[in-house]
Amino acid sequence: MPARRRRRTGSGDTPVSRLAAFGVALLLAAFLGTGVAPLAVLAEMPGSNSNLEPEAALATGPTILGATVTFHGRGYGHGVGMSQYGARGRAQAGEDAATILGHYYQGATLAALDPTTQIRVLVLSKWIARADRPLVVYGRLGSWSIDGVGGEFPADARLRLYPPVGPAPGMAIATGAQWRLVVEGVDGMIWFDGLAPADFAIRGTTADTQLQLWSKPTRYDRYRGVLRVVVHSATRVSVVNDVMLEEYLGGVVPVEMPATWPAAALQAQAIAARSYAARRLRPGVSYFDVPDNSSSQIYRGILAEKPATTAAIEATIGTVLMSGATIVNAMFHSTGGGATESNENVYTSATGRRTGRPVSYLRGALDRRPDGTPFDGGAPYSTWMTRTYSRTQLAAWFAADRRTNVGDLLAIDLRDRGVSGRLVSVTLVGTAGTRTVSGEVFRAVFNARRPARDPILRSTLLDTAPIP
Repeated sequence: MPARRRRRTGSGDTPVSRLAAFGVALLLAAFLGTGVAPLAVLAEMPGSNSNLEPEAALATGPTILGATVTFHGRGYGHGVGMSQYGARGRAQAGEDAATILGHYYQGATLAALDPTTQIRVLVLSKWIARADRPLVVYGRLGSWSIDGVGGEFPADARLRLYPPVGPAPGMAIATGAQWRLVVEGVDGMIWFDGLAPADFAIRGTTADTQLQLWSKPTRYDRYRGVLRVVVHSATRVSVVNDVMLEEYLGGVVPVEMPATWPAAALQAQAIAARSYAARRLRPGVSYFDVPDNSSSQIYRGILAEKPATTAAIEATIGTVLMSGATIVNAMFHSTGGGATESNENVYTSATGRRTGRPVSYLRGALDRRPDGTPFDGGAPYSTWMTRTYSRTQLAAWFAADRRTNVGDLLAIDLRDRGVSGRLVSVTLVGTAGTRTVSGEVFRAVFNARRPARDPILRSTLLDTAPIP
């Protein structure tokens, strides 16, 4: 009767424990060469120091995984530019906004931007209208008008925009086909019922008027300035809020940073947010400058505004960060974890290859007090850890993604790090070979495969042991 095949559990007298004991040289050679040795070959190698721990054996090389693995980390976010919790800690320590920004954007200078500068914000993207679900906008608190349609409409009157009849859904608008526009008062009076002008604008005619984009699927639907309707097809429309940059910031800063934080931190956030947005102005290009979501900066309009953040915006009105003659790309993140990172170490290819040039003002640096404690030490995720998982669980998760599939995962190389300690790349070593991915891809695969309620990897500043 043939001998029963031993299960590969990652504990006891298994190929994994033998790797820890005597397979270091072979594993390193495989990692540096063209592949990894088959598990059977590793199992046949003569033993040496059976008490050698994997972590100790590979302190300066790939980490051979034991039976269980827990990831420990610091910080939350990409780590480039201003750490928001770090800014709070610096403000609490007495630093003003200019000093805070001087640390996070090295060499940048403060300059003035015309406070009447406008920005175009995409607040509803390619929304599908139907005959039974038209686009709906209200004018609130004051009168309002529609470009190309004569007269003013009273407060609380409702605009409804119906798609043209004729073309099938998804097809281009038929020649001569126009959308139908209806404006109705609260008393049911029809103020207008006719064909809509092409790509028209809705604007308040008093200082108090607010425009409510009723069709937006969120309660944050009130705006200053102008709502411009852009027709894309026979069923799809977008809405863009054309608004002064300073008013735009009123709906950004309190969403990106709590209004209860120190004034100096709020002022630093206002200048960073203004710079970030101003750099992305592109008049004459596309029909908007920025979206209102986290792919840019989150913008929630009037209903997000707070007195403290409005005061911070007014105290820094028109102030932006410059590098030479160019407004800086003032990136920011939640929590640096005691250090920020240089841009080229974060924005890499999927394999971790550095593809971008270093940006002079986005240099990573320690973010700690003279006594060594991090300025963001009060952040919820200044330090964090995942749950503990078996090696076989991790192996299955990474094998399920083609980018990280190396068969049975045996080791991970975490040595390629940036100036803050964040992972630039990770090399996975397994029975089917090796694969190198960026730190962000490694994090994304883990986060996608872990049980939904388990903690995520919140940054790439992580290791298999606590980080000081």
